[in-house]
Amino acid sequence: MKNIFLILVGFMLFSLSANGQAKDNYTIKVDGLGCPFCAYGLEKKFKEFEDIDDVNIEMETGVFTFTYPSENPLTIEQVESQVDAAGYTAVSTKIVRADGSIEENKAPSKEELVGEKKEYEFKVSGNCGMCKARIEKAANSIQGVSNAEWNKKSKVLKLTIVGDLSILEVKKAISTVGHDTDETKANDGIYEKLPGCCHYERDEN
Repeated sequence: MKNIFLILVGFMLFSLSANGQAKDNYTIKVDGLGCPFCAYGLEKKFKEFEDIDDVNIEMETGVFTFTYPSENPLTIEQVESQVDAAGYTAVSTKIVRADGSIEENKAPSKEELVGEKKEYEFKVSGNCGMCKARIEKAANSIQGVSNAEWNKKSKVLKLTIVGDLSILEVKKAISTVGHDTDETKANDGIYEKLPGCCHYERDEN
């Protein structure tokens, strides 16, 4: 019991900044980071949270970490919305609060999906790694999608589904995040908000 108490005390002390302010620790796995300029764009967007500190981005793994005062905590939704606003995709988010509690948001597990698997392929417009992460996340967010993989050269999304899921539902979800498919078209306003490198050539029809 004494050892547990000492561990908790040590963690609490570690969570304090140099001026004695308690900090929460944030770890986000980000898809779409391809270069130092991408990392700079992500960091710049998060600097909008004025009290952010200890920012670190690992280009090789896409892991983004920072600390923020626990007296004004950020939610998982705020963090992931900020990643989206920067033009990237949050695959998972973990927050270790100053009191030791942990909050997590992970990509949904596909292990529980049972039934006959069916495979489909269709065109999805996009340009880059950021587009790939965004498209695949949108497709994988639909219940019944077992796997989604988009090829930026061929512009083809390979989709594996389980059950009687409508492919049109998946296509609508993809268009909602700014990407045209062979049957659905993204809203012009959402398309315009995509980062410049994601502005693919659109079909006028």
